[in-house]
Amino acid sequence: MEKLASGSSHAKVILLGEHAVVYGQPAIALPLPDLAMTATIEAREAGQVVIAQGYQGPLATMAEVYEGVRQLILRLLRHFDALDAPFTLRIQSNIPQERGMGSSAASAIAIIRAFFAFFDTPLPDEELQRWANVEEAITHGSPSGIDAATTAHDVPVWFVKGSVPEPMSMALHGTLIIADTGVHGQTGLAVSVVREQLANEPIETQAHIDALGAIARDTREDLAHDDIIALGNHMNAAHQHLAALGVSHPQLEALVKAAREAGALGAKLTGGGVGGAMLALAKDDTDAHRIMLALEAAGAQEVWSQQYPQI
Repeated sequence: MEKLASGSSHAKVILLGEHAVVYGQPAIALPLPDLAMTATIEAREAGQVVIAQGYQGPLATMAEVYEGVRQLILRLLRHFDALDAPFTLRIQSNIPQERGMGSSAASAIAIIRAFFAFFDTPLPDEELQRWANVEEAITHGSPSGIDAATTAHDVPVWFVKGSVPEPMSMALHGTLIIADTGVHGQTGLAVSVVREQLANEPIETQAHIDALGAIARDTREDLAHDDIIALGNHMNAAHQHLAALGVSHPQLEALVKAAREAGALGAKLTGGGVGGAMLALAKDDTDAHRIMLALEAAGAQEVWSQQYPQI
């Protein structure tokens, strides 16, 4: 057992395939390496202490929104036959919470990596994903697994539930802009909205889910060939289907409208929806700057831009 160990991860953004991925359709997710998560474990004389944003105290008293993390840590300690091992776990992050950027999955990935390093144990990627799904299942109910897959990798990911995530090549020369609505997204609630709609309006709802899958498949080609116009059109179409599934929000709609009016090639919600964040695609830096200003004027709480090298 080491005296000090750490693990890291980062945020993610779903480009296409939200919600449809829960029902077997493909999704594309992109890493956001500038928004990072680090978990550090240090041995101590006695006690098990967790220090994180919004909570500082004993592991035993973690509850509510931290229950998934608490359960994950307990199961990791049981796995290493070290339920009483004394430690301090520090979790540091600049990932916005409840914005569809994978903050809970990122915390799980960082914590798992830190514990495996602390107990000096190899961690294959498949096992990392399995452990991450422990926390995600408790926190979100029926997670697709895409958050855990993407927050653990530094390349775009092609994801189909139940399959091994595939790294993707990408030759995209545009700029992605991410804007925070200021409204906490609720992934579990959004998943329930779609599930209820599928049960009560199966034909129409399944058609939207299938369309989102088809858009993701087409977009894989857009990214490989740097077809930025087609990508923008696919983003716009995907947003229409997601809104029809009931997972948009008035503030999301306001930001999407503002981005398009400012010249975005495409704009859509990202992640679970019902609040959270949205994406816009700009063809160059000049357009990106204008779109970012328009989003701030429309009420965005925070705006980021992300450019990707060819991968």
